[in-house]
Amino acid sequence: MKIIGITGPTGAGKTTALNALTSLGACVIDADAVYHRLLEESAPLREALIQRFGDIRGGSGKIDRKKLGNVVFADPAALADLNAITHRFVGEAIDRLLRGAAESGAPAAAIDAIALVESGLGERCDAVVGVIAPAELRVRRIMAREGISEEYARKRVSAQKGEDFFRENCGYVLENTEDDTPEAFGSRALVLFTEILDR
Repeated sequence: MKIIGITGPTGAGKTTALNALTSLGACVIDADAVYHRLLEESAPLREALIQRFGDIRGGSGKIDRKKLGNVVFADPAALADLNAITHRFVGEAIDRLLRGAAESGAPAAAIDAIALVESGLGERCDAVVGVIAPAELRVRRIMAREGISEEYARKRVSAQKGEDFFRENCGYVLENTEDDTPEAFGSRALVLFTEILDR
């Protein structure tokens, strides 16, 4: 089973690229979804986060992701600590999901992770593809998608790695431009993934 890592900043078009991979029979593992599930289900992860960041729980007693976000997006050291805590838990969960995909006979698995390279998840992959797009386009997309303020969207975008990081650390780059339609971008992604899987 080939493992393809998909990375890139939020709002760049990773979902469209992943849909192309799904159409080729790949099992997609969303690291963000794994993290959110662990926030709900993993007491050891919650305890580690509260120990480092204080009381970041909401009214329901669960971790309030916006409270946590407001702490880490403004402080690079806090963001590094968050990543160090979460990468270990997420990595272990993804390894279990990869084993399951291989056992089910999937021809490929895709790991979708913003921090694919930094977390070490990229080392599990046969190919790493970076999906990038201009920052202004990404801000507009995540505001529309998540119903968040422009200020919060810009905080999130500026807290993430720039284009150069993905160009330097990924074996392949898919660039989503202002002029692209989702269909045109999806077609380019399909061509690239077909080539990777045929190697």
